[in-house]
Amino acid sequence: MNQNRGHRRFRRLGRITLVAVYILILVGGIVRSTGSGMGCPDWPKCFGNWVPPTDVSQLPSDYKEVYAQKRAKKNDKFANYLDFFGFKKKADEIRHDESILVEAEFNKYRTWTEYFNRLTGATIGLLVILTLWGSLVYWKSDKTIVYLSFSTLVLVIFEGWIGSIVVSTRLMPWIITLHMMLALVIVAFLIYAVYRANDKITISKSIQKRSTILKLLLVSIFAYLIQVELGTEVREMIDVVAEEFAFQMRNQWIDLLGLKFYIHRSYSLVILLLHVYLLVLLFQHAKGDRQLMSWSKVLVGIIVLEILTGVIMAYFAIPAFAQPIHLLLASIIFGIQVYLFLLVRDRKAATAAIEN
Repeated sequence: MNQNRGHRRFRRLGRITLVAVYILILVGGIVRSTGSGMGCPDWPKCFGNWVPPTDVSQLPSDYKEVYAQKRAKKNDKFANYLDFFGFKKKADEIRHDESILVEAEFNKYRTWTEYFNRLTGATIGLLVILTLWGSLVYWKSDKTIVYLSFSTLVLVIFEGWIGSIVVSTRLMPWIITLHMMLALVIVAFLIYAVYRANDKITISKSIQKRSTILKLLLVSIFAYLIQVELGTEVREMIDVVAEEFAFQMRNQWIDLLGLKFYIHRSYSLVILLLHVYLLVLLFQHAKGDRQLMSWSKVLVGIIVLEILTGVIMAYFAIPAFAQPIHLLLASIIFGIQVYLFLLVRDRKAATAAIEN
């Protein structure tokens, strides 16, 4: 009885943590769309304090020089790490990019937006620790759940460190992309851990062409990750353009994004067609499986919403509210893809065992 209670507690903690990660992704999108990424020039503190200032008068007159020097030291140390692992070109970029050391003007709204982002990240850290603690109930029955929970904690710590590098390199694009990809890996690990802990996984009685559907899901996930990569590159270009225009004249931003934006926009139709085809296959061969059908319909619906938010950004001057929603939907799509893959894979393995 106590063990069953422990299982329920882990599943509840895992789901809460997953939702919190999605909230952090949304908040991170708000930070970027409002240009608040440099609201706090240091990490983990903000202007040297756990509670940030509300007015520039609370800062020393030479605060820009102070934090520029601190950033230079931290970046040099990070460049040495890159040198050690063979990324000499990236290391040189950091060492010779003088724009990294240009300190932003204090803005209390941006500072507190970034501070809220960090509080959310700290909350997730605590939740992941609790999730790892809750997973220990599976140590004897399914160690994989414990390993997944521990790996999630390691990734969250590494993600926090990468977040500090994002700040110290003044939002260097390729580091932001790494930051996003790590968040998706964390989402995948949490989903898999909670899925394995589910005591009520249903087995479909007769789903034909499971192998074909599974392969299509893998292709769809791979194709979608390419789209995510393209999207992060477009976001990086938007950040550059936005800073050049001081976050004004949004109606001119799209014209300056170049070819990658149009590739990203057109490629979204390929993603939609892949998933519509997946839905058709499931309708033909898994019509009686409510779980698979429901999640596949939700997936296609969210992809449509994701495209609509992209259309809003393209034709309505990239409104600030649309960017974080676009990012959140993109992350949810990936999570549902992972979950559907696990459902199909589970049914495939279970059916093979029954047939043998």
